[in-house]
Amino acid sequence: QVQLVNSGGGLVQPVGSLRLSCAASGSIFSINAMGWYRQAPGKERELVATITSGGSTNYADSVKGRFTISRDNPKNTVYLQMNSLKPEDTAVYYCNADVSTWSRRGDYWGQGTQVTVSS
Repeated sequence: QVQLVNSGGGLVQPVGSLRLSCAASGSIFSINAMGWYRQAPGKERELVATITSGGSTNYADSVKGRFTISRDNPKNTVYLQMNSLKPEDTAVYYCNADVSTWSRRGDYWGQGTQVTVSS
């Protein structure tokens, strides 16, 4: 069984910063891509950023230049550094990981963490 645990959300003022973390644990053989998604009230879940096991990254246009995704492979952890936050970044943020265990490969999600950008 694989678990992803998010941390680091909260309330921040516009142009402020937050750092999210997500640690994967369990019967993990390897982790392929990891990523962050978000869902604002009344909207569909959308991709924020992804990172491959080799470190290649991909970002939504709305966060390019403001957010940075990174990962610590030995710790099975992915991070999202969010700078210059805007009210429209307010959402529940979910981490995602493409994980191979000894018996299967599957997509796993964290429990979500609320990020609120407001003055």
